[in-house]
Amino acid sequence: MEPCTQRHQYRENLDSETTSGKCDGYLQANMITLPAEYAFEFLLFCQRNPKPCPVVDVLEAGQVTPRIADADIRTDLPKYRIYKNGELEREVLDLKDVWQDDFVTFLLGCSFTFERALVEKGISLLHQEMNRVVPMYQTTIPCEDAGRFNGEMVVSMRAIKKEELDETIRITSKFPLAHGAPIHVGHPSEIGIENIENPDYGEFTPFDEEERIPVFWACGVTPQYVGLNVKPEMMVTHAPGHMLITDQKE
Repeated sequence: MEPCTQRHQYRENLDSETTSGKCDGYLQANMITLPAEYAFEFLLFCQRNPKPCPVVDVLEAGQVTPRIADADIRTDLPKYRIYKNGELEREVLDLKDVWQDDFVTFLLGCSFTFERALVEKGISLLHQEMNRVVPMYQTTIPCEDAGRFNGEMVVSMRAIKKEELDETIRITSKFPLAHGAPIHVGHPSEIGIENIENPDYGEFTPFDEEERIPVFWACGVTPQYVGLNVKPEMMVTHAPGHMLITDQKE
């Protein structure tokens, strides 16, 4: 589908699946929405941590239509998460009942964007083949603090065939607004992941360790995790794996 058609499916609650593999060729974005009092500190956090938080658009307080998509960010993502005082309250299909005029929304680049380029080169992605949400993990990699925002990086993992690793790194390095090259390859325990079969977000994709190697990219779920340390009275995000599909070409 074209992005506008796909977003209409979400607006009408006709589809709530992961956006991985949807609308190939178009930029996808993570979303985080905060009350205006947190906006400057969060923007500074993104500037200091561009790998997990590559900013592609910022909406001013109360705005709902981004510059990079003819969309309504309250309805046009497949699924959202609502956090209150640092705790996940619920997942919802739209934000009509919780929207506030002081909400500032940040759209951050997403690694789903580079997946099309990998598939076009014949590099297989297990989570797409299994129709699963890519697995994501909290790590011990520290982010640079900004005001109240501090914490560790979240990463996404794709098990890549060993003979395709160099090509995978080369391709993804060309997408700086989609987290760029991997931040770690192999040995998940070195970045604080003790059990790779138990991701903090998404779904584990089993793989043959003789054939494939785990490759980790900085992930746009990082600001969700860091935001929980701040405990704002309200924070709204995309559900992991459920992005805004924009009208901007990759």
